[in-house]
Amino acid sequence: MNFKSKKLLYLLFLLPVLYVAQLLIIDIDVNKKRPILNIFKLMQDDSALEIVDFSVDKKTTNSNLPKPNKDRNPYYGDLHVHTKYSFDAYVFGITASPDDAYRYAKGDGILHPLGYEMKLREPLDFYSVTDHGFYMGMIQAFADTSTEISKKDFAKAFHDLNRKDNLTVESAGERSDLFSSIIGAVIAEPHPNWHPNMIKAWLTKNTQRALKSFDYDIHKSAWADIARSANEHNDPGKFTTFIGYEFTTSTDIEGGNLHRNVIFNSSEASIRPWTRIDSLNPEDLWTWQDGLREKGIDTVSIPHNSNGSNGQMFEMESFLGRAIDQGYSDKRMRNEPLVEVTQVKGTSETHPLLSPDDDWADFEIMDIRVGSRPPTYSRPSGGYVREAYLNGLTLEFTQQGNPYKFGLIGSSDTHTGAGAFDESNYWSKVGLLDGDAENRGSVPLAPENRERLEEYMAAFNQPQSTIALEQGDYANTGFTQWGASGLAVAWAEENTRDSIFKAFKRKETFATTGSRIAVRFFGGFDLSSIDLNSDNLVSDSYKKGVTMGADLMSDGDKTPEFIVWAQKDKNGASLQRVQIIKGWMDTTSGRPSEKVYDIACSDGLDVDPVTHRCPDNGARVNIADCSISKNVGSSELKTLWRDPEFKSSDKSFYYVRVLENPTCRWSTWDAIKRGFKPREDLHDTIQERAWSSPIWFIPDPSDVVVVPLGGTVPIRNTN
Repeated sequence: MNFKSKKLLYLLFLLPVLYVAQLLIIDIDVNKKRPILNIFKLMQDDSALEIVDFSVDKKTTNSNLPKPNKDRNPYYGDLHVHTKYSFDAYVFGITASPDDAYRYAKGDGILHPLGYEMKLREPLDFYSVTDHGFYMGMIQAFADTSTEISKKDFAKAFHDLNRKDNLTVESAGERSDLFSSIIGAVIAEPHPNWHPNMIKAWLTKNTQRALKSFDYDIHKSAWADIARSANEHNDPGKFTTFIGYEFTTSTDIEGGNLHRNVIFNSSEASIRPWTRIDSLNPEDLWTWQDGLREKGIDTVSIPHNSNGSNGQMFEMESFLGRAIDQGYSDKRMRNEPLVEVTQVKGTSETHPLLSPDDDWADFEIMDIRVGSRPPTYSRPSGGYVREAYLNGLTLEFTQQGNPYKFGLIGSSDTHTGAGAFDESNYWSKVGLLDGDAENRGSVPLAPENRERLEEYMAAFNQPQSTIALEQGDYANTGFTQWGASGLAVAWAEENTRDSIFKAFKRKETFATTGSRIAVRFFGGFDLSSIDLNSDNLVSDSYKKGVTMGADLMSDGDKTPEFIVWAQKDKNGASLQRVQIIKGWMDTTSGRPSEKVYDIACSDGLDVDPVTHRCPDNGARVNIADCSISKNVGSSELKTLWRDPEFKSSDKSFYYVRVLENPTCRWSTWDAIKRGFKPREDLHDTIQERAWSSPIWFIPDPSDVVVVPLGGTVPIRNTN
């Protein structure tokens, strides 16, 4: 045997040895059988931190644009939008692309899977397509018979799923079965340990590559298309887009929702999203965000549906059950300056059980855990933002930092590419499942539809899919707890990525339930010197005070003053009242409290100084046709307010809530359009509203020293 032949033989022998050795290293590391030498970790590279420039070449159209406004403008948008690339959108008939979604946001009509047009009353100012990061693009690829992965056995059930003749309500049973059984089974199955993809997954810290049903190229292609579309539709000065996606995680046992949307401030982004397959722990998401920031890419992550988290979103300990400390609080606030307080799946401001003295707390409550089957009760405590604000003060009192010092936005969480913000023109969220009134439970079921509903709800493990009421049998699917909400609003100098993103970071934002109410909110100690009717009101308020999202530092024993200016939506109902919600913590005990103050009433009415409530302004709704009282309510409400119960030693927060006059809820509109009375177990009317981000009052440092109870007593020096 010559030298070359021997060399080849040795090489053929060495390759499988090296391959097996690599598998052994991975097995030791993944299964933690013994400590692994750090040298082996040097072989890994974190693919999620690789940066790609997704810029597109296009003609600029930013000539003759208005100059930036130093007093800032309110820009209305939606930062939570799903399209065909989300697994739970495509499977329910959604074929809208990111391009379709952006066209919708700019005012074009697009088609619902059931064939009708979805169109806004007026365009939005900014938008972000935020498809689920995990399994992004994969279900569409299973259905497309031209792809290699569609040839796998597990994909055959998805073939041509969204062909035109299958976009029907009748296909709901088949789709529900796919969603409930096959997707869950498919996603979880890994390659065998010896497979080359296991090595690729370990070397690149990309766990999803170890799954049989995952194709990394398809996944990257979908993400690249989302980024391309955002950059292509971004039109500085006219319409702003953000590259984004949803980090769809939850707690491991009870399924508490911990979803967040991640928004990029750049045409550059990571080569792939960081997903729940990388880690369920949101703290690992923040570590990844910090890593991107070190590379010059800034992001914010925005939690949503805390109402469906079973109390886990705003918990009093870390994901792993450790005590919250200053480092945790700083890291969370660095990466999560905002929370989505309202959307289609309910509103998460507060709950009647948490705020029993708040007459407006029972508003669009969704009381089940997101995605639970059967629908399972979600514990309120730990799931609502007002309580989180209060708990943040208490954590600060015990020197753990404040991880809940966030601003507020709304968004839609639409899965059709098109948010449904109008109560009178509502198409809900999930395509074929809830795109008609019968399936979403607002009108009685036709006899032939009841059997079909029971069939597909059985696939969702929902034991009671209908409910018998006065006018007949109704769908009992949980969709009646959903609503036509919401919008994110940012006060920014101009309609550009940089300007609006800076508003997100400084929390100068507010949320609405879909109405385009405008809210100004300032705090300071000399605001009474400002003329509320002056043209310089806003600029003087910026000079003499702070705005929503900011800290107001103590100035001796001076009582803070607040200016609130609310304006109605030109297409909405008139304003009924403006309120300030105050939360505070007793400095000597850490005990939190809250109170609701009406501070401005419509129609020239005065706030009762004892009850702090406005009188009834007489606004009514005719449920027969949804007409509302004319010439009642105000087009704007503007006032200066001082806290009548202020204590300069108490750390506190203040945020604004603006209420419109009552109007018909979407479920009432559905009923009267089809000749029925509103369903008797639902609210007939709704008061559209807006919430500002808080202003936090920071007192002088306290002399109180908090000494934690506990610890151990050593009996000998062990050093």
